[in-house]
Amino acid sequence: MTVNEYMNQLKKRGYKKTDKREEMIRIFEREKRYLSAKEMLHSMQSTFPGLSLDTVYRNLSLFEQLDIVETTDLNGERIYRLNCSKGDHHHHLICLSCGKSRLIDICPLDALSEPPSEFVITDHKFELYGYCKECC
Repeated sequence: MTVNEYMNQLKKRGYKKTDKREEMIRIFEREKRYLSAKEMLHSMQSTFPGLSLDTVYRNLSLFEQLDIVETTDLNGERIYRLNCSKGDHHHHLICLSCGKSRLIDICPLDALSEPPSEFVITDHKFELYGYCKECC
């Protein structure tokens, strides 16, 4: 999706199209990697000098609710990236150094011959962490 498509998606759902939200989406699109809220704030401070971390978190939370971004936790911190355009079930390899990710199509649940009868699985997450070729 393009920045304009994301912004139109916000507007269609009743949210204002703001310069800050648009800039956040532009940063995600440009970086093509997971970013922390602090990294996002740092990237935006030259354009929006009075921007607070709280505002960044509020917008990231909204983006997460609207499936604009996906999240994971790394070293006790939540990190964000634009939601993958790949619509089917998939998982990621995530570089611990630069935050770039790569899709992988394997799923550990495929190894289960049948789900446990005493447990209903509603969702899962599988991510592999390491270092990309550029960061090794």
